[in-house]
Amino acid sequence: MNFRYLYLLWFLLLSGIIISCKTTHKPSGVSNSKMEEIYQTVKTPYKYGVVFQHPDSTKMMDSPSVFRWNGQWCMTYIIFDGRGYETWLAESDDLIHWTSKGRILSFTDSGWDANQKAGYMALLDTRWAGEYTPAAYNGKYWMSYLGGSVSGYEAGQLGVGIANTTDPGNAVEWQRMPGHVLSANDKDARWFENKTIFKSTVIKDDKRHTGHLFVMYYNAAGDTASYESIGMAVSDDMIHWSRYGKDPVISRYKKGTISGDAQIVQIGNLYVMFYFGAFWNEEGKAFDRFACSYDLIHWTDWSGPDLIRPSEPYDETFAHKPFVIKWKGVVYHFYNAVGKNGRVIALATSAPLK
Repeated sequence: MNFRYLYLLWFLLLSGIIISCKTTHKPSGVSNSKMEEIYQTVKTPYKYGVVFQHPDSTKMMDSPSVFRWNGQWCMTYIIFDGRGYETWLAESDDLIHWTSKGRILSFTDSGWDANQKAGYMALLDTRWAGEYTPAAYNGKYWMSYLGGSVSGYEAGQLGVGIANTTDPGNAVEWQRMPGHVLSANDKDARWFENKTIFKSTVIKDDKRHTGHLFVMYYNAAGDTASYESIGMAVSDDMIHWSRYGKDPVISRYKKGTISGDAQIVQIGNLYVMFYFGAFWNEEGKAFDRFACSYDLIHWTDWSGPDLIRPSEPYDETFAHKPFVIKWKGVVYHFYNAVGKNGRVIALATSAPLK
């Protein structure tokens, strides 16, 4: 047999193996059947109702982050009082009855974030039915926050700040980094985020899917895009952040729409992003959705029913901004409800609560 033919055949077979290996490891979308399985796992058809209203009911509350600390449940939440956002802490024994403990990010007289400090707990245990405790890094516990100097409702050009504390269950002021870590006017700001940046969430990724230890998801708007999308950034020290990718990971790419306020959990080998959508259709409502990923980078959006949508007097306008956990066999879906009770925190569950 011709040795040149054998060599060519061997080369083609080897190339085929290499191509096959690369194809095998290429991230793929999540199948419809798997997406349906996740929906059945996380759905919460039983609306319990309003579980928490700020002591001053005239103020608007928003964006719950729920975690467990020293045998108690804690919730960070944000308050808008006309001047801007501040971040508060609440506590509960049973996930139903909540008591406010006080501020943890307050207004200041000066600084890039003087009038806006809307915080969101970072480095929480993302395991589904896990412990839901925050992880320490460098001996501290961490939070990302929306910051800005202009007073008013999400006024001015906002950015992402980073704060930390040694005891996240204690209602004392967190220590803030001196400046923002991401801003719309950064030189590397992408087309969909060069107008303003809103809520963020930070997780620790021990598998380093992106090549980095920490991953941030945040929603933002660009000056050429009249909608909000969810983008990514990465870090190895919680302080220095860089953008990841050139486009949003979640977006409707449609004028006036919002996709935002991500929360990440891990169910088996799959990552689930809970987030909210708003103004996707003529109804003009806000509702909670989810997407799935095998690598934290490529996301498959759920195309079925909303997880939560307006249906009751207390959430008749908006039912959005999710924080979802599973505890002792029950899925708890906390969300920001806007309706006849004002702007409050409501709860839906996977089973009726007695």
